[in-house]
Amino acid sequence: MRQRHEFWSQRFPIEKSVILSSFLLSYSFDSGMFGVTLTPDDLFKFSTGGEVVVDNGVRAKIDRPLDWLAVTDHAEYLGIADEIRTGSPDLLADPTGKRWYEASRESPQAGVEAAIEAVVSIGEGVPAIAKNDKLMAAAWSRATAAAEKWNQTGVFTTLHGFEWTSAPGGKNLHRTVIFRDNADRVSQVLPFSAFDSPDPAALWKYMDGYAKKTGGQVLAIPHNGNLSNGAMYTAETFDGKPMDKAYAKARLAHEPLMEATQIKGDSETHPFLSPNDEFADFERWDIEFANFTRVKDELLQFNYVRSALKLGLELDAKLGANPYQSGMIGGSDAHVGVSPAREDNFFGEFANGLPSPERWKTPLAKGSDGKPAMSVWNEQAAGLGGVWARENTREAIWDALKRKEVYATTGDRPIVRVFAGWDFVPADLDRPDFAANGYAHGVPMGGNLIKAPAGKRAVFMVYAMRDPDGPNLDRIQIIKGWLDAKGEVHERIYDVAVSDAREIGADGRCKTPVGNTVDVPNATYNNTIGDPILSAYWKDPEFDATQRAFYYVRVIQIPTPRWTAYDQKRFGIKMPDYVPMTVTDRAYTSPVWYTP
Repeated sequence: MRQRHEFWSQRFPIEKSVILSSFLLSYSFDSGMFGVTLTPDDLFKFSTGGEVVVDNGVRAKIDRPLDWLAVTDHAEYLGIADEIRTGSPDLLADPTGKRWYEASRESPQAGVEAAIEAVVSIGEGVPAIAKNDKLMAAAWSRATAAAEKWNQTGVFTTLHGFEWTSAPGGKNLHRTVIFRDNADRVSQVLPFSAFDSPDPAALWKYMDGYAKKTGGQVLAIPHNGNLSNGAMYTAETFDGKPMDKAYAKARLAHEPLMEATQIKGDSETHPFLSPNDEFADFERWDIEFANFTRVKDELLQFNYVRSALKLGLELDAKLGANPYQSGMIGGSDAHVGVSPAREDNFFGEFANGLPSPERWKTPLAKGSDGKPAMSVWNEQAAGLGGVWARENTREAIWDALKRKEVYATTGDRPIVRVFAGWDFVPADLDRPDFAANGYAHGVPMGGNLIKAPAGKRAVFMVYAMRDPDGPNLDRIQIIKGWLDAKGEVHERIYDVAVSDAREIGADGRCKTPVGNTVDVPNATYNNTIGDPILSAYWKDPEFDATQRAFYYVRVIQIPTPRWTAYDQKRFGIKMPDYVPMTVTDRAYTSPVWYTP
């Protein structure tokens, strides 16, 4: 990424770099059930460009190191992975532990099925095997020590964290918890698990307690809401009471971001919710996590980020606080000890998805009818988080996460920059001090515009540059949501820049597709379509200074081979027609809000 940093630092000198990374799991109890033996040291080695051997004997390496990484193992059963691997007497004495051990030895598939069952059952009581703080403390100590060992100021940043895995009734309410601090503070506490409480408000109290005890700082990120079965983004508290202002403010204070994309599907929006969005049907997992049947349509709105943003406008008008004024970030959720996010280098989420000729058809889980409900081919090649930070340090990266100056990508590493204000002019796009001017006279992604000056409309300046090793860009879009005078929410998509000299119509849309250069049999494409860099100056043509609104940028890339096409070529196999062979990857920025 050095060339990219140099280019952007010359163009926009106020910010040093874009930091790219992924949140993932590699040392958790479920990984232990899969037979995964890689440790945090292996993961950090891999993430900095070293080669490791995964548990089916395949060598894994990425061509460009990551800039930062947070290992977020499950707090629940933390430390059990070692017990599973060694078959410890204490584990085997517990019926649940013995069953997990036997599943891990039977096959990766049996381990995956047992692990999913265990995650879904979290919140239905506390098994005896979970009541072992000694095991948790030992595992937490090893994890924090590894993060300290690999942290290199200005080169590679490791953040301490864990995953809180609440799943009442199989409703995914998971959060990744990320600390700003070094191990001297983080090691003063143990991770908070769903066995302590399945209620997010209890997690927030834990976070407040950590801050009070240590003087440190911590935030949480809701994790793949698409699997929450209508529970992640609602107008209610955990116990079903209507949300009040204090609760709304507490949620936003503790959870400034939302995960928009990861291996288990994309959570931006859904075709049922956004029928006029031709890019809405993307890597869709619209299932109930408990039984792997399709989510009821009336629950979908509570699973997706765009709907949450719209609900936030309604709650802000009603309560005077917006619990969903949150930014967007991507993560991986890989459970195999490595996390390459590119389509041509995908290692799956679980051990049954490690590279092999047969992995595409391996069931992930069975539905209520006993038949495979999801298979490995349904997994997408993970996500990454882009962060605008002045330096590659824990403090700078965490601060950027907290202020929401971040964006999500579905695997590639495009660069996206956004500023919004009232007085920008088209010539500002070409200023050598673009970023300095943007900060001085507007707000970046994640910011809030307040009370428009008389006669002014919201103005946006956007730059997007392709991943230097990736595909060209098709278009830049601005997604707007607003609350009208009747209290109803709406959304609209504007194409603000398109490649190849195509035209944007009076309705703000480009109806001409960019095309497709993918050669599926050879798993190749070329950049003869699309543009490497797109920019836009856009003034909202329907701005109403009295209406609450949000705006976020979506950058669409040209079609490329999906990881399934690379597997088909690599292993000389033929998958059925229902398995997708191409993908249109994209990036989502944190929104800019307008508050009257």
